[in-house]
Amino acid sequence: METLALILAGGKGSRLDILSQRRSKPAMPFAGKFRIIDFTLSNCAQSHLYDIGILTQYLPLSLNEHIGSGKPWDLDRRDSGVTLLQPHNYWYLGTADAVLKNLEFIERRSPKYVLILSGDHIYKMDYRKMIADHKASNARLTIATQPVPPEEVHRFGIMRVGENQEIIDFEEKPKTSTSNLASMGIYLFNLDLLKEVLHNVKRDDLDFGHHIIPHLIESTSKAVYAYTFEDYWQDVGTYDSYLETNLSLANGFCDLDLYDPTWKVFTKSEDLPPVKVGENAQIKTSLVSNGCIVEGTVINSVLSPGVLVGKGAVIKDSVILNNAIIGQNVTIHKSILDKRVVVGHNTTIGVSDDVSPNKEKPDLLSSGITVIAKGTMVPSDMTIGKNVRIFRTAHFDSKVVNSGETLK
Repeated sequence: METLALILAGGKGSRLDILSQRRSKPAMPFAGKFRIIDFTLSNCAQSHLYDIGILTQYLPLSLNEHIGSGKPWDLDRRDSGVTLLQPHNYWYLGTADAVLKNLEFIERRSPKYVLILSGDHIYKMDYRKMIADHKASNARLTIATQPVPPEEVHRFGIMRVGENQEIIDFEEKPKTSTSNLASMGIYLFNLDLLKEVLHNVKRDDLDFGHHIIPHLIESTSKAVYAYTFEDYWQDVGTYDSYLETNLSLANGFCDLDLYDPTWKVFTKSEDLPPVKVGENAQIKTSLVSNGCIVEGTVINSVLSPGVLVGKGAVIKDSVILNNAIIGQNVTIHKSILDKRVVVGHNTTIGVSDDVSPNKEKPDLLSSGITVIAKGTMVPSDMTIGKNVRIFRTAHFDSKVVNSGETLK
């Protein structure tokens, strides 16, 4: 086998807050019928990389059930396949530590190259082009990169390149930088270099961005090169980015084409009946998944499989996840409702002139999004404002939840 793919899929996704309470970030539903990890898995399948290890950690059950034997991605093969790798005696303490703790698995496969991927980004990428570039430059490590806006450099590992794309400087999440070339968290290692650096850099919390990459850049003989990827790539790790990216797919303002037959995104689909649209229903610029029944109005929104929208209900600029039930005459604006949320009749969510940031989490919720956790039962005749967080265990002692409040 020439290339083994390792997908890092154990992230908690703490900025997704109550949405990641009971699932890892890669298992988060996205764009109606998909999960976030589907994009990386589909890239592997379309790139003809069929031997894959998935490193899970945080709440892996949902992810494990979704992936199974890997059949939707054509990974259930006799001579290859998908292997779920969970920590045994000790938790993974960093991205590189996770790979180090699975070195025995890697060595058993005996690949020439190891492609390390993140399971929580939205993009379509043919990894074969990166592998060919790696070979042509005689690199020992190639890092996938993408230019980002200067105001975003603090979110990424930033590098400068010299002639022939050789990386000459790297800084993890700088406040400012003269470069805007960001690491995508995609690394293609020669196996010998990967083993060498994992053993030589001694840290309990060993991380590629903070420790491994800077160490290799300083060792000028290591032949580290950049591969520039300029197509669509998005991290949906915050409430704002998650909602905005979903809605951009619904209204056609996104460069990611879910309908391209030459590069499909595969997923484990549920056996549900077709969408049913009622006599007085209206649906505009939205993604509506299989099994949905729409009796009301859906505008610029995303409905995951099995959502029921009652008569007179209006859903706008929102994402409603699987099997949620929206009662009659309900109004929902700019909100994210997790799976199996039930909203009683005549309730209003996310409609208010008050845009006060969330009092507990102002850094996460300040743009007006209201979020309701999986399985929450919202009573009838409620008025719920903006930037509100509602947990499943919430007690509704009043019919009004003001903007910025958190109910636990």
